[in-house]
Amino acid sequence: MVAEHLPLSPLQRNQVDQFDDRNHQLRRLVGEAAGSFLLVLVAAGASVVDTLSHGMIGRGAAVTAPGLMVAAIILFMGSNSGAHLNPVVTVAFAIRHDFRWRRVPGYIAAQLLGSIAAAGILRLTFGGDTSLGVTVPGPGFTAWQGVVVETLLTFGLVSVVLGAASGAQNIGALSAVAAGSYIVLAGLWASPVSGASMNPARSLGPAVLTGNYTHLWIYIVGPLAGTVLACVLAYTLRGPGGGPTASQAAQGTH
Repeated sequence: MVAEHLPLSPLQRNQVDQFDDRNHQLRRLVGEAAGSFLLVLVAAGASVVDTLSHGMIGRGAAVTAPGLMVAAIILFMGSNSGAHLNPVVTVAFAIRHDFRWRRVPGYIAAQLLGSIAAAGILRLTFGGDTSLGVTVPGPGFTAWQGVVVETLLTFGLVSVVLGAASGAQNIGALSAVAAGSYIVLAGLWASPVSGASMNPARSLGPAVLTGNYTHLWIYIVGPLAGTVLACVLAYTLRGPGGGPTASQAAQGTH
């Protein structure tokens, strides 16, 4: 194992100091809220429009759209907040020492707010006659199967995110392609089982607006379990985190 702890250059140290500057905190939180809003708008909106248009969207497009949106968001605002867009990604970076724990509550709150706002816009636009893209196990699948699939999918997603952000890989803007592609691939094979959420924030917004919390626990327990497994794998492959490259990816640079 090769640890990722490397000394910070003066430029990198300045970026870390800027992250602690309160003048930059609001823009990062706004970025996370806006990014999460766009992600949930597309992910849940695809289901809403598909229902209202009697299947004009289709499953392939419905699982591709969120992946493309994530890639676009990372490219246009990744340097601002790190473009986590997902509470478990924020937690994973914190576990890896690439993101400070005291920043975690604010990021998660922003992500949840963005998700709820997106679900609210969908309700105002299309009315309350749809499920608003609530994630539930598909017909013929059990809650237990949903938890297992969400755990496995999130394990893969967080592994991709942590690996793409690490100094060992250092793929820069291609991390957007890696994350977006994984989301599409996960949805193509697993969305009929659990909806392929991999994101507690994505599932919470529609649940809040519909009052349907029956299966929400699946989309909290599964992603958290997958995140822990991904962090264990990351430690095995690359040692403890905290390297400058991963920290910049997690925190943004502006």
